[in-house]
Amino acid sequence: MKILNEPLPGLLLIQPDVYRDERGFFLETWQKERYREIGIEEEFVQDNWSRSNKGVLRGLHYQKKYPQGKLVSVRKGRIFDVAVDIRKYSSTFGEWYGKELSDDNHLQLYIPPGFAHGFTVLSEECDFAYKCTDYYRPGDEGGIAWNDGTLNIDWHVENPIVSVKDEQLNPFSAVILANSEKYPT
Repeated sequence: MKILNEPLPGLLLIQPDVYRDERGFFLETWQKERYREIGIEEEFVQDNWSRSNKGVLRGLHYQKKYPQGKLVSVRKGRIFDVAVDIRKYSSTFGEWYGKELSDDNHLQLYIPPGFAHGFTVLSEECDFAYKCTDYYRPGDEGGIAWNDGTLNIDWHVENPIVSVKDEQLNPFSAVILANSEKYPT
């Protein structure tokens, strides 16, 4: 396993070791000590799996009082995955990073607490899996409008399919005001 890069402080793009032969492949998606060696020291307390169809956009989501770190990967299909730094005192506050994750490249993205997260589905169908460092609390969820002009994210899809809930998310400027004392670096 190796870290391919750290595009924003704490955000890690990881390439697990993949062992292939005529039968298929094997890879370790999580091993506490190995991931601790590359800097992921938080405990994961919850695993999630979602399935989405082509063109679906989920996000940008974050937890307000109980921020979650996430280790994300794709089990089937392809996505364009996005993380936005919402740590007010970070040198990269308001910057975003996006990367294609797929069942072919097996890349993982570690998103530390203090980032908003979202993705779009590029394949016909996608199974998306992620580990979380804190429990999901529905009343603690926050979000940023996927089409915010300040962030200007290229989601790699035209006319995405977005939930009613995600269509009603706040612009990034509202997150700046709401998080003025949260997510210190």
